[in-house]
Amino acid sequence: MSFRKAVNHLKRVDPKLAAIIDTVGPCRFTTLAEGTHFEALARAIVFQQLSGKAAATIHGRFAALFPKNTPVAHRLLDITEETFRSVGVSRQKSSYLRDLATRVHQGELPVDTLHELSDEALLAALIGVKGIGRWTAQMFLMFRLGRLDVLPDLDLGIQKGIQRAYRMRALPTPKRVLQVGAKWAPYRTIASWYLWRSLETP
Repeated sequence: MSFRKAVNHLKRVDPKLAAIIDTVGPCRFTTLAEGTHFEALARAIVFQQLSGKAAATIHGRFAALFPKNTPVAHRLLDITEETFRSVGVSRQKSSYLRDLATRVHQGELPVDTLHELSDEALLAALIGVKGIGRWTAQMFLMFRLGRLDVLPDLDLGIQKGIQRAYRMRALPTPKRVLQVGAKWAPYRTIASWYLWRSLETP
């Protein structure tokens, strides 16, 4: 996918972001499209507050509890607390996973058609699930669905990227992040990608 139109827009509206874009180079933003939306949400819960390697190990064990390593709501509801603990899923996370599975199983969360909802409707639907906050929902919008106008205002990396680009003395608040990023619309996801990458450059 070409992001030339997005990059041109961002460079035109924000000279500071233009400098970052020139340093980082071509946009290589990608999404994780494999599997189901339910799998992606369950994975997001399992991965919370864990380092990548530990999270991947626990998620692998969790997925192995299902036929073909594919988590589905009705089967998740049959898993005992002991089994969750045996694969490394904490009591708190197992309660989040059960809440997600219950809402999906009862038809409260239309998991198979989430991609048809608007950004705001989707955020509202996902934040209703225990253990899925605004940040996790925004990551789903960006990296699962490829929505191009999401600005994760609570993300520390985004705050640091803006602080560095704009030479602010303190980290910007979430409100300030949204104010600064307003001009990046409708490509705030791509701006965010560049801000994250900017932290990797000296």
